[in-house]
Amino acid sequence: MDQTTAASIMSIYGSLVYLSTLVGGWLSDRVWGSRKTVFYGGVLIMLGHIVLALPAGVTALYASIALIVVGTGLLKPNVSDMVGGLYSVEDRRRDAGFSIFVFGINLGSFLAPWLVPWAAQGFGFHIFGNEMNFHAGFSLAAIGMFFGLVQYVWGGKKYLSPESLTPNDPIDRGDLLNIIKWVVIGFVVIALVLAAMAGFGQLNVDNVITLLTILAIALPIYYFVMMLRSSKVTKVERSRVKAYIPLFFAAAIFWGIEESGSVVLALFAAQRTVLHIGNWHFTAANFQSLNPLFIMILTPIFVWLWEHWKKQPTAPGKFAAGLVFAGLSYMWMALPGMLYGTAGKVSPFWLVGSWFLVEIAEMLISPIGLSITTKLAPEAYRSQMMSLWFMADATGQAVNAQIVKFYSTGTEVQYFMAVGLVSVAFAVIMFFLVKRINVLMEGVH
Repeated sequence: MDQTTAASIMSIYGSLVYLSTLVGGWLSDRVWGSRKTVFYGGVLIMLGHIVLALPAGVTALYASIALIVVGTGLLKPNVSDMVGGLYSVEDRRRDAGFSIFVFGINLGSFLAPWLVPWAAQGFGFHIFGNEMNFHAGFSLAAIGMFFGLVQYVWGGKKYLSPESLTPNDPIDRGDLLNIIKWVVIGFVVIALVLAAMAGFGQLNVDNVITLLTILAIALPIYYFVMMLRSSKVTKVERSRVKAYIPLFFAAAIFWGIEESGSVVLALFAAQRTVLHIGNWHFTAANFQSLNPLFIMILTPIFVWLWEHWKKQPTAPGKFAAGLVFAGLSYMWMALPGMLYGTAGKVSPFWLVGSWFLVEIAEMLISPIGLSITTKLAPEAYRSQMMSLWFMADATGQAVNAQIVKFYSTGTEVQYFMAVGLVSVAFAVIMFFLVKRINVLMEGVH
């Protein structure tokens, strides 16, 4: 498989993970409630890693991916919604609480690249000889999720609200039959599209990726239209949904840049970076630890800032500032090619600087976005609104799946500058729209 296709697949896989949050949000709002939906999602993720731990070949790989994608879709939007439920809308600790939540996620992200290889190498005893046993590594993830589910059930009884056990907008029989009808129609349409592509000789990986990109862009548009036209949404809630639209686009641009760390920056690390500092040698994959490392370093700083900064910017202002830093992280990566050319290898500190800048952006956008989404969500669409937040990531990665095709060593300067300038340009637009968005938010800050 060529590099371009592999990079596109990586991006679209990430997009599918976040697309599945739409299903999780709907099931929470209409069927199970957030607490049960999170539990079922955790079980599926655990099962996915159990399947990966079995030496059953390619079939097990695809089955595990399906389980993990669906499980993440059930868990991700609803656990965030429950974090919001721990605080009142007026509680000043709310943004700090979401920052701590994000810190916990990244603590796991930082430890995993070290613990999983440790397990794969025989848990420190080299029981597999000199070979890496990835099945043992995946088993560690399954064990971790099992204990996570145990503490979730016990801790939930004490800390989570009783409302999390019931759906916000329970489905009735008429709605259920209508949903089943549209699901069947959807599967039939997908089957017909794939059959038509096969008939014309166009059923290949690249075209399927393009189809999924279109889906990832169309779905959030549909959801915004649905909520704005819904009779279940009040006038004030409708205004808040309108305020959320530019925040969604800003988040999509940010996540497109941030998630490129596992695609474009990973390629830059492997192809264009000196992989040692003095006598210390490392691999290109080790750079992936920079993301969670910087988040863990920056989170307490920003938690303190949000708790003590009395006249801090509103959410739209923070988003705009975040986009500036995200754009600068890419424009920074254009500099080594401009200064030294693209033929040789450059210092690893270029990547360190880029990750530092984009993680400042994440501090200004990710926890703030989680918090503001719970505040702006219509009551009947609370979990589905959280799914929309994650859809911004899906949209950003889906667009990445297309534009990454233009990245190569020879085009890196133009690529980094173009994407960086798009982010900064939208930030400027956001700065001009801050007052208007604040008005539409109807008292939410």
